[in-house]
Amino acid sequence: MNDLRDKVIVTVAPTGGFLTAADNPHIPTQPQQIAADVARCHSAGASVAALHARRPDDQATCDAAIYRHMNTLVRERCDIVLNNSTGGGVNGDMVRTRSDGSRVVDWDARLQGLYGGADTCTLDAITAYVISPVGEVLMDTPPSRAAELASAMRALGITPEWEAFSPTHLLQEIRDLTAGYPGPHLVNLVLGLDHTFQNAMPYSPKNLQEMVEYLPENSVFSVSISGSDQIRGLTHALVLGGHVRVGIEDYPFLETGEPAENVRLVENIVGIVESLGLQPATPDEARAILGLDRTDG
Repeated sequence: MNDLRDKVIVTVAPTGGFLTAADNPHIPTQPQQIAADVARCHSAGASVAALHARRPDDQATCDAAIYRHMNTLVRERCDIVLNNSTGGGVNGDMVRTRSDGSRVVDWDARLQGLYGGADTCTLDAITAYVISPVGEVLMDTPPSRAAELASAMRALGITPEWEAFSPTHLLQEIRDLTAGYPGPHLVNLVLGLDHTFQNAMPYSPKNLQEMVEYLPENSVFSVSISGSDQIRGLTHALVLGGHVRVGIEDYPFLETGEPAENVRLVENIVGIVESLGLQPATPDEARAILGLDRTDG
């Protein structure tokens, strides 16, 4: 394996659990669409795909069968590292209404996201209200359930990808749930969702620097930024030695304001990576950086 110090993992997040074709006509939502889109992004330099599943009606799901089908189709086309969400979204299979009329992300539905055969799964060990197009939805993840989710991932041979929306997530949940494990710990620092997730933070150079300083020991960190500060923030992440994530899920527009295709977003960030004298990692280089075993399906 070549020296990996100058290799950058570019993650593409093509779909997410919120946006629809009304928001961006290029968004892929069905397994065949997602697989074809991910293959194009792989060819453009992406080495990880952060995938959400959708039902045939485009509503959110973590249905294991849909994830397995989607992951199989992707692997038939390319050897990209696969990350599946256990957050899902705020409609479809992912939300149930409680007796008082409030809505909560369904815990059992989240657990189904573990069984799609991915290399890594996202673990949001947070409790917060999500401000969505359908109103307020609670992502209720008490410490005991976060520990249950992490334990289930490890038992299945899945590496958790921890998402941190503020320094408190790094100093509490992620600190406690990574204690005693050697790592590398995969951490995605998420900024710019302060109008969507309660207690999330906007991007600023100070905010990102502070979060990097609070990472657990032996962490590999990536950064995803929602909003028009994305390019500035991701360039900052690269300077700090991090990896980067782009895609319609995070920010569905080009700098011109027109709706973006995922492959264009990957091409743009790869150009910035190379302009800094760095190189996009191949999937096998990404596996080496992340401490993942090779998965052949």
